[in-house]
Amino acid sequence: MKITDIQFEKVQIKLKAPIVVAFATIEYSETILLKLSTDEGIIGYGEAAPFAPVTGETLESTLIILEEMKKILIGMNPLSVEKIHAIMDKAFYGNTAAKAGIGIALYDIKGKLLGQPVYKVLGGDSPKVLTDITLGIDTPEKMAALAREYVREGYRILKIKAGISPEDDIEAIRQIRASVGEAVRLRIDANQGWTVNSAIRTMEALAPYHIDAIEQPLPYWDIEGAAFLRKHISNAMMLDESLHSPKDALHVVRSNAADFMNIKLMKSSGLYPALKINAIAESAGINCMVGCMLETKLAITAGASLAAAMENITEADVDSFKFFNDTTVTGGFEIEGDIITLYDKPGLGIELNM
Repeated sequence: MKITDIQFEKVQIKLKAPIVVAFATIEYSETILLKLSTDEGIIGYGEAAPFAPVTGETLESTLIILEEMKKILIGMNPLSVEKIHAIMDKAFYGNTAAKAGIGIALYDIKGKLLGQPVYKVLGGDSPKVLTDITLGIDTPEKMAALAREYVREGYRILKIKAGISPEDDIEAIRQIRASVGEAVRLRIDANQGWTVNSAIRTMEALAPYHIDAIEQPLPYWDIEGAAFLRKHISNAMMLDESLHSPKDALHVVRSNAADFMNIKLMKSSGLYPALKINAIAESAGINCMVGCMLETKLAITAGASLAAAMENITEADVDSFKFFNDTTVTGGFEIEGDIITLYDKPGLGIELNM
């Protein structure tokens, strides 16, 4: 089998409402959908969702890199996943979302060839994934009201964005906890917005509200600070922007800097490197979460498939499809409450209207 063509198309979808995080206000899901064709008629779908503050890529730069990747990948066997990733890594430093798009399509092809869904190709058995849902930064009152709405929809885990004002973060958590009760799990994501001192003070103030975990409180480069902070707070420490590659995972392990690692396909370069990150974490006794950028159901299906397949991936934050209405991508999974159930169809079970 050989790759005969790689096509891609830019997609921009307006969000139902802007999402505010510590370093950006996001109004659109901007992504690139890919189609890899083969000489045996099997087509694989992928998605590259760059986000400049995290991956350093833009839509325009990713399109340029994909054009160059197309030149070197046509004619290759799409089942040669490791070799293709090695070739992409040798040809292009970084550009992880572009590589993820190609890598996702390779697993879609493999699943279709085997007649199995991707979660089973990855070694999984159950198609079900429990996901949290994210609350962007807003007034504490509006965040608490939205939290109540999500709990009524069936969500049992809320991921709360923070990192602009510790005082507002504390008040938002106080109101959210009062609004949803004690049974709902809360985790907080500061998106690099705090210092070591402000993080310690904030987490001490939040102690009465029983926060499961704090995600990426410090700048991505401050692994040593994360290790210090982990020793001085009682909450689990999760790293996200600090963790892109298997080498990053090894650095985190050696530094004793995390209790959880947040794997995102757009940071890791796709499913194949994500498996390596999870293996490193598991060997060190660290659980993982699969997260997402503002991706369509295509990449979300790939991420959910990874979460479904790996026992060490105990958490999932694969909720971006909830924040916009998309008719371009259909299939993949259904959701009831906070439980995603992957379709038992070959590959990703995705259809593209492009």
